[in-house]
Amino acid sequence: MAEASPSSTGGGPSSTDAPLVLIVDDEEDLLDLLKYNLQQEGFRTRLARDGHEALEEARRQTPSLIILDIMMPEMGGLETCRRLREDAHLRTVPILMLTARTEEEAQVESLDTGADIYLAKPVSLPVIVSQVKALLRTARRNEAPPDRLAVHDLRIDRDRYLVFQNGGENGEETEQKLPRKEFELLYFLASHPGKVFSRQEILDEVWGKDVYVVHRTVDVHVRKIRGKLGADYIETVKGVGYKFRE
Repeated sequence: MAEASPSSTGGGPSSTDAPLVLIVDDEEDLLDLLKYNLQQEGFRTRLARDGHEALEEARRQTPSLIILDIMMPEMGGLETCRRLREDAHLRTVPILMLTARTEEEAQVESLDTGADIYLAKPVSLPVIVSQVKALLRTARRNEAPPDRLAVHDLRIDRDRYLVFQNGGENGEETEQKLPRKEFELLYFLASHPGKVFSRQEILDEVWGKDVYVVHRTVDVHVRKIRGKLGADYIETVKGVGYKFRE
C-alpha cells in the first residue's frame, strides 16, 4: 500500500476552507492530472492508490467528495464504496465512480453499492470537474438544517413552529407562533444570514418549484413577519430580494 506523501495534499490556489476532494486511483498519471485540474478550479485534493489507503485518508480528514476507481490493487472501488457507506462519519460523503469498466453490470453494481455518479473512462476533464461541482451543490442542498436556530435575540424552534424573542417587557422572552409559511420563510432566511435571495429563490425553497405563486406573496409574508417581530431582522435588497441580517 502506498503511503501518503506531502504531494498528496492539495496546494496551489485553493484555500484551506475550499472543498476537499479525495482522488482514489492506481494510475499515477491520472492522479496527477485530476489533482492539477481540480486545484486549478479552487479545490483542495488528497490522493490514495487503493481502497485501504482511501479509507485511512478519509478517516484522517473527512473529504467533501471522493473520486473512486473500481479496479485497484489491495482493495477495489466497490468494496471501498461499501465500507464508506457503512462508516457513520463517511456514509454521506458524495462518491463519483470513475472507471474504465463500461459494462452496464458494473454501473448498476456501483450505484447499488452507494456511488452517486458513474463515469466511464475515457471522459473529458471538463465533464469530470462539472460533475464534481454538481455533486457538491446537491450535497449542500441536502444538508439537514438544525431543528433549532439561535440568531441575534431570536430562538427559532422548527419542531414546534415557535419563535422566541428576547427584549420584551422587563427583559423577558416572548413567544410567537407564526403561520406555517411565515415561519418557513423566516427559518429559511435565518438559516443563511447575510446571503441575498431573490423572490423566486425564496418561492422555490419555501413554496416549492411546482407551485405557482406570484412574487408579491413573498413581500406580503415579509411584511407580516416584520409586523410581529420587528423590521430589524429581514432586510430588503433593492432590485434583488431579501436577506437575513448578519
